Formats: sequence, C-alpha cells, structure tokens
Amino acid sequence: MRPTPYVASLRVYEPLSAFEPADQLRWSQIDPMEDTRSDEQGHALRRLIQLESPALKPDGVHMLDIDGQRFISPWSTATRCWAAVENFKTTLPAPVVQFFLPETLEEVLTSGIDFAESKVPHILTENWIIPPRWFSLFQPEDRVRGRSGLGAFCVARTSIASAKARCESAHTSVRGAFGVGPVEEEIENLGEWLEMFHPQSFVELDYGGLADFLEKSLIKKGEEGLSADTSIEDVLGSIQGLAVGDGEVAGRGYERLVTRWRAVAAFEQAM
Repeated sequence: MRPTPYVASLRVYEPLSAFEPADQLRWSQIDPMEDTRSDEQGHALRRLIQLESPALKPDGVHMLDIDGQRFISPWSTATRCWAAVENFKTTLPAPVVQFFLPETLEEVLTSGIDFAESKVPHILTENWIIPPRWFSLFQPEDRVRGRSGLGAFCVARTSIASAKARCESAHTSVRGAFGVGPVEEEIENLGEWLEMFHPQSFVELDYGGLADFLEKSLIKKGEEGLSADTSIEDVLGSIQGLAVGDGEVAGRGYERLVTRWRAVAAFEQAM
C-alpha cells in the first residue's frame, strides 16, 4: 500500500542540464529504478511522527529518462513546507494562529529555508481530489493507466509547451464565459507556474493512490474500473462548450467530472 494513498501530484520535470552542476552530478548517479514516489511519501509520513527541519537533509527527486536524456523533478520539500505553513496561516485569524501553529513547530518547519521564497516548487499536490484545471493540460492520448504492485495507477504526461498552450486556451474560454473571478484566476496562476520552467520540460499528472479509490467507486457504479474514467475528456468537452457558448455541453462535462470525484472524496470520511 502507498504511504499516502490520498495524494495526487502535478509535477514538472526539467532537463538535468537546467540545474546547478553539483546537483547534476548528484542526480545523474541515481538509479532510475529507485521507487522515488514511495520514498517521498515515506519521508512525509515520518515528519508527521517526528518533527525535523526539511532543510537538514539532502532532498530527493523524481526522474524520467526519455530518449537518452534525464529529466528531474525535485521534491522541493523545504519550499513546499514553507509555502504550506504560510498558506495555512492565512486561513486563520491572527489571534488564534499560535494555538494551531505553535512558534516551536513553525521554527522546525521553516528553519534553514530563508531561500524558499525565491524558489518555485516543481510539484503541486492535492488531497482526495484533482482540480479540474490540472486535467485541462492533457489530451486523452497522454494518459497511461493500469495496475502495478501498489495497485491501480493513472499517469498523464505531455511536453510543457503543449501544457502551456492548453492552459492558455482554457483560461481564454473560462474568462470569456465567466469573466474575471476565482476560477479564471486559478487557471491563470497555473499558467504562470508553468512559465517558470525550462521550455524543454515535461508535465506529469499522477493520480497517486486516488487511482485505487477512483477504481473502487467506478466498479461500485457498475463501470469497468479505471478504464471508464473520462476526466480529461470531460474537462476538455466542458472547455470546448464554453469556447462556443454552449452552456449545456459545458455543464454536462463538468457535472460528470464533479460527480465522479465527489465519490472519491467521500472515501476520506470512511477512513
């Protein structure tokens, strides 16, 4: 079983040559057969049990070897911990922050990462859900799904150039239909994030352990498991409906998507 079966990830893999020489040397020597996904999740769980600064140990990476070239997606643990702390603090009234986030805990999480504000994480994660805007970066032919020793899996991967073009198209359609607002802003932010990386990078959507929960929910509905998932198709259809002003088509695709992933999110309450 996966250490954190409720996490989905959106990753950017940059060419090894885009990194500092010391990192290139270290990462070029890593065995591509290493199970880095389980390693990352295992480290995250251990930090929940025993607090330690994420900046005190060398960070790990995910790797892709494509056509003889290595691409790297650093875990960026320190940067992501720092961002999570800051985001959590903004959701709370200032007087109660100390009760939810004691100063000693914040010091452990953020110690040694003053540099984090200038860094961009290569990995975005969500628990129990995959944001619709993530699906908009891919086409159905980018998707690979099946089963491994850890259970069901679904991964979609495309070039960052294609992802940026699709993100821009989605943003144009959403803004044209609804104007400026939270959904439009989220897609815009996603596009700005993609712009931060090397133009020869790859973008990957990994359902992670949510693939297992999605498969269970689809089978329960009488469908053929993960192969019945049409999340990418539904989002693309909804965007196309918005682009041509067909609200019925747009709403139909979005409703299918939301209904499917609402069933997955319900597993959180069952655990």
